[in-house]
Amino acid sequence: MTLQVGVLGYRFMGKAHANALARLPMFFPDAPDVERDVLVGRDEEALADAADQLGFSGTATDWRDVVDEVDVFYNLGPNHVHAEPSIAALEAGTPVFCEKPLAPTLDAAREIRDAARDAGVPAGNAFNYRFVPAIQYAKNLIDGGELGEIRHFRGTYLQDWLVDPEAPWSWRNDEEMAGSGALGDLGAHTVDLARFLVGDVERVSGHLKTFVDERPVEGSDETRPVTVDDAYSAQAEFENGAMGTFEASRFATGHKNDHSIEVHGSKGSLRFSLERLNELEVLREGNRGYETVLVTEEDDPYVDHWWPPGHVIGWEHTFVHENYEFLSAVANDGEFEPSFEDGYAAQAVLDAVERSDETAQWAEVERR
Repeated sequence: MTLQVGVLGYRFMGKAHANALARLPMFFPDAPDVERDVLVGRDEEALADAADQLGFSGTATDWRDVVDEVDVFYNLGPNHVHAEPSIAALEAGTPVFCEKPLAPTLDAAREIRDAARDAGVPAGNAFNYRFVPAIQYAKNLIDGGELGEIRHFRGTYLQDWLVDPEAPWSWRNDEEMAGSGALGDLGAHTVDLARFLVGDVERVSGHLKTFVDERPVEGSDETRPVTVDDAYSAQAEFENGAMGTFEASRFATGHKNDHSIEVHGSKGSLRFSLERLNELEVLREGNRGYETVLVTEEDDPYVDHWWPPGHVIGWEHTFVHENYEFLSAVANDGEFEPSFEDGYAAQAVLDAVERSDETAQWAEVERR
């Protein structure tokens, strides 16, 4: 059986996932057969060019014509268009893969999650950093008890693409479309890795900051207000008693895409940076210092699908891994994580950070 895939969105994430779909048969021969069937967008001319470039058979300008005609629906649009198309696809019984964060608000995320519960088909949230081999290696160390009792999690995600106050306004600067700024765009990844590696977060104390209140509209003399945060920080208490700190900024001068985490336990610790994604620094019990593990051996997670040992992989490969796992779940009537349940759980932490910032008090993470 060949899975017919429909994709909403053809820019940044559209290219990343189209590339992953194209790579699957070359490097994952046991992956389901996939056809890039239809690409969805609003601009017919740009859409036709994108379909040619990304290898799609056809195009559509209305997702309503697609969601019940394909075997799998990818929602890669901006945050404010995650809910309606995803819910419609799920109600049609079509598996859905949706970019992160799951929605701009917790209420919308709950609605999407509930639709996935009712549909009973695979519904995946695109937290691709779970599929970095070094992160999978770290997960195995933690689950195997190598670090002992986990006591601290630290996560930072630093970028600098908005440092210039003349950098143009985009939908990512608008609360109605994005929900939040650095918090949802970057912090969602940190929160998901924290949940993946350590466990659920119980309560948070958060602070959000906007440094530039308006930005120029590209190609005009107008400006538009910035209604989201440029940076956030939060303290966290995990349900298992561990402590956490989260931070993200799009104003961290000199940092391009620096997602770093640390996990400290009673017997050992580990450190990871996305800018050195093939490496994991590990401190084991009895050792005086960290060792740098190059996670490129044939028996390391996913590595046997790529190059000979020692040959590194890159950021784009994480999308291949997550697409392999998601499409395999679809083809085999299996389950996929991170699911929409995970997406909702991450959104609940983001929501608690926002509520804490508004009240200047600790906020409990909602569970319903």
